[in-house]
Amino acid sequence: MLERRKIIIDTDPGQDDAAAIMLAFGSPAELELLGITAVAGNVSLALTSRNARIICELCDRRDTKVFAGADKPLVRKLVTAEHVHGKTGLDGPVLDEPTMPLQDQYAVDFIVETLRSEPAGAVTLCALGPLTNVALAFQKAPDIVERVRELVMMGGGFFEGGNITPAAEFNIYVDPEAADVVFRSGVPIVMMPLDVTHRLLTRKERVKRIAEVGTPPAKAMVEMLEFFERFDVEKYGSDGGPLHDPTVIAYLLKPELFEGRNCNVEIEVKSELTAGMTVVDWWHVTDRKRNAKVIRFVDADGFFELLTERFAKI
Repeated sequence: MLERRKIIIDTDPGQDDAAAIMLAFGSPAELELLGITAVAGNVSLALTSRNARIICELCDRRDTKVFAGADKPLVRKLVTAEHVHGKTGLDGPVLDEPTMPLQDQYAVDFIVETLRSEPAGAVTLCALGPLTNVALAFQKAPDIVERVRELVMMGGGFFEGGNITPAAEFNIYVDPEAADVVFRSGVPIVMMPLDVTHRLLTRKERVKRIAEVGTPPAKAMVEMLEFFERFDVEKYGSDGGPLHDPTVIAYLLKPELFEGRNCNVEIEVKSELTAGMTVVDWWHVTDRKRNAKVIRFVDADGFFELLTERFAKI
């Protein structure tokens, strides 16, 4: 049995973000969710902070604190992904507007305060969107970097290339400067790139098993996945779309499902052609410091079994 981990989920919901948050809610014995921090990414901050609260209410977790963070990248204009997630970010099911309030505190200040008040090495940051909030926290309070147990994040790609440009994955592309700050910070990083998430397809039989759970959260998730996957099915010609963000939470629950290696990862911030590219030294051809555990392989069936089992516990 793994010890119970304290986590902060930094997110830009997004249907796959919703699945990740639900996976955390379904795993209270292993994970203590200290708060959810919203960032602009898949949709605007107004919508991501709304969507995070909708998911909390859908799962009857109104006790969860949700904080709004950065509404734009560090230096660039915001790029969003309504073409994938729909105009709300959670298109698919009919969802009620949230009634629980946003916290008054700025998400970046919450991250800083929590890392300073909790014991060093106690808090894991789970980053599901652009890394703007995390970078701002590290810039504001460099002392917190060494207090982070681990940053587990979804983003980047190497052998798979990119999904928003030929070279870049969306989360990194939206704010490459923030990713650069984080990857240079020295924080222990576990990176879930497209190379992993593209192995996790929402095939019909997998979605059917989630549907069989029969609860309101599971039903809403099925409707979200059916909407979300249409874009990737058309794009990749696959049976189902890749489920990106729940890999972050699944790794904390069952690390044995995943396989990777420690590599140097640099973020391209200058090139117009490859901005946001994660340059992964998989073969260790440079002597640059290995700053991230880059995951490449996953037990897909085991991952979907875990997802379905935990959705049933919400």
